[in-house]
Amino acid sequence: MHLPAALDPVPLVFPDDGSAIRIEGTRLTLDTVVGAFKRGATAEEIVQDYPPVSLPDVYAVIAYYLRHRSEVEEYMSKRALVHAELRRQIEGRPEYRELRERLLARMDQTRAGST
Repeated sequence: MHLPAALDPVPLVFPDDGSAIRIEGTRLTLDTVVGAFKRGATAEEIVQDYPPVSLPDVYAVIAYYLRHRSEVEEYMSKRALVHAELRRQIEGRPEYRELRERLLARMDQTRAGST
């Protein structure tokens, strides 16, 4: 039996606007799949945790990462810097601090009531 060789495209969407690279047909990002893989999750576990993505697509994304590790790591590092700056900006807002304090106080009350 002779199986025909076929090249399946990597199921990634690379937006022109600089937003996150996503798995085609889902909202799941490349960062999420690669991050889970780097933490030791198997492809099957990733599909279990993120049902919108198929097992063949997760394997394809992992293979893409392994073949293009330095480019993907650079992409993820840049995204981490952008996220850190955005978080710093949000946490610096006075309304954020007030909301955080109220939520922490409520959490403390809930804990005190359950003991």
